[in-house]
Amino acid sequence: MSQSNIPNITPVITVSRDDAINLLLSSIAMEELGLSHIINAEGEKLQYVLGTLPGLTGPGATLSDLLLMNESVRSTLQDLTKKEWLL
Repeated sequence: MSQSNIPNITPVITVSRDDAINLLLSSIAMEELGLSHIINAEGEKLQYVLGTLPGLTGPGATLSDLLLMNESVRSTLQDLTKKEWLL
């Protein structure tokens, strides 16, 4: 078995202070956009279960279904909050 030949690549990357700030701000904005999509999806799940989502009718929800959904949404939002604290 032969060894692979890996070329010696030493890229030169220059990032100015302004570029770094712009990249960080863009990264934060994209992260916040992703979190807002997750929160919106959780809201739509609740609307579906409650039967208030426009254009769709969900199955008749029982009290246990509502409690399970509530726990799921609560857990997701707690995880998002922990993530925001870490960021």
